[in-house]
Amino acid sequence: MFADLTLATILFLISASFFAGFVDSIAGGGGLIQLPALLIGLPKTDTVTVLGTNKLGSVFGTTTAAALYRRQIKPDIKVLAAMAIPAFIGSAIGASLASRIPTQSMRPIVLVLLIVVAIYTWLKPDLGKIQLLRHASKRRIQISIAAGLIIGFYDGIFGPGTGTFLVFFLVSTIGYAFLKASATAKLVNIATNAGAILSFQLTGHIWWQLGLLLAFANVTGAILGSRLAIRGGSTLVRKVFLAVTFLLIARVAWDTFIS
Repeated sequence: MFADLTLATILFLISASFFAGFVDSIAGGGGLIQLPALLIGLPKTDTVTVLGTNKLGSVFGTTTAAALYRRQIKPDIKVLAAMAIPAFIGSAIGASLASRIPTQSMRPIVLVLLIVVAIYTWLKPDLGKIQLLRHASKRRIQISIAAGLIIGFYDGIFGPGTGTFLVFFLVSTIGYAFLKASATAKLVNIATNAGAILSFQLTGHIWWQLGLLLAFANVTGAILGSRLAIRGGSTLVRKVFLAVTFLLIARVAWDTFIS
């Protein structure tokens, strides 16, 4: 099953998946850890298969975190549905194009967007501390549909930073507090992962045995991270969100200009 992998590689990937689940459950950005680890640990594996395996490992941790948040934080079902359904569709479409469109061309755009997110959040220390809903109900639904489709497509075709973009949208545009935004983002992220997994599986680009092993580690990290986030509240989530965003900027900048 893992004949092509050394024990050291397997342990490296399990550790990365654990930390990815931990970080992602708090503020998103688990792809910052798990996907690069898979690319390093599986240098001879097709990139599309790495992307599909990454999604499989992630969806279990995301689902676990969402379930734990759900016990404490009740999402707005209308906003959730308005984002999740288009996100599923967008992710499936993006994943189907992942092998045809060079992701390198997306990196400069993603880098600029992440810098904007970081600066905007840093300059607004009160952003996301409490819930201050924006827009009328109907307008919120319309905006959520568009955001779900766009972010879902991005997650399917590329992925790193999806959770960060979801949380930022929910805080800055919808007006959620960081904790509720993180909880809602997890539920939407389940939809994006499911859409991508469906598409990758139809083309045979998932290493199921490895993906399920990573899922176990991801779930363990997600349990610890989500419990810590619930105790720490929006203040902790905001701090982790900023830290993850700066790390994402560094990572994408490295991939764009150096590697």
